[in-house]
Amino acid sequence: MAAERYNRATAVVQALEQDILAGVLQPGDRLDERQLGERFGLSRTPIREALVQLTATGLASSEPRRGTVVAAITLTELLEMFEVMVELEALCAQLAARRMTPAQIERLQDRHALAQPLVQAGDHDGYYLANVRFHEALYAGARNAFLERQTLYLSRRLSPYRRLQLRRPRRLATSNREHAQIIEAIRKADGEAAAGIMREHVTVQGTGLVDLFTMLADSRSEAAEVRADEGQ
Repeated sequence: MAAERYNRATAVVQALEQDILAGVLQPGDRLDERQLGERFGLSRTPIREALVQLTATGLASSEPRRGTVVAAITLTELLEMFEVMVELEALCAQLAARRMTPAQIERLQDRHALAQPLVQAGDHDGYYLANVRFHEALYAGARNAFLERQTLYLSRRLSPYRRLQLRRPRRLATSNREHAQIIEAIRKADGEAAAGIMREHVTVQGTGLVDLFTMLADSRSEAAEVRADEGQ
């Protein structure tokens, strides 16, 4: 029952993430539990769990007398978070290359293997979940509980944007290939190589940054046009 409720809440989170990134829901819009329950055909319990998850990622915030609302995030804040994320993940990879046990490496390899058919199928949502499991196994492999908690926290804050990034052309194949390179560096206990590959893997710059901002702008522009049409 708990797993079923979690899955329902996760489905709501993903739908609301998409609405927020697309601009269907704007900063300051109220996320009313009753209205969301009617929209998704769910009781308030999974809706509340979904709102807690959205708040944890920073896409929503709780305000006095208004409840949960869509939060505002600037492009500068987004860039700053990605900069920190790069270094946290690089450190995880570096430490994992020194500290991962053979069993942990095999688990990482297994999670990587599960992603391959998703790449071939072009399953963006399925690959995103596999990608999360791969990275979380890597964080655990660093064997530094404080680092793992901080990296998990920021990873979840950035999850909607990382999900969107995977929709860039050919990004699934590139991401999975980089995972293979990270595993190889870890098998060789080459911390510097693992950290370097991870930096390239997570960094959003150049054309990748332009693509991300363009996708965000396009989706929000389309949503604004729909809102304008509905207001006429």
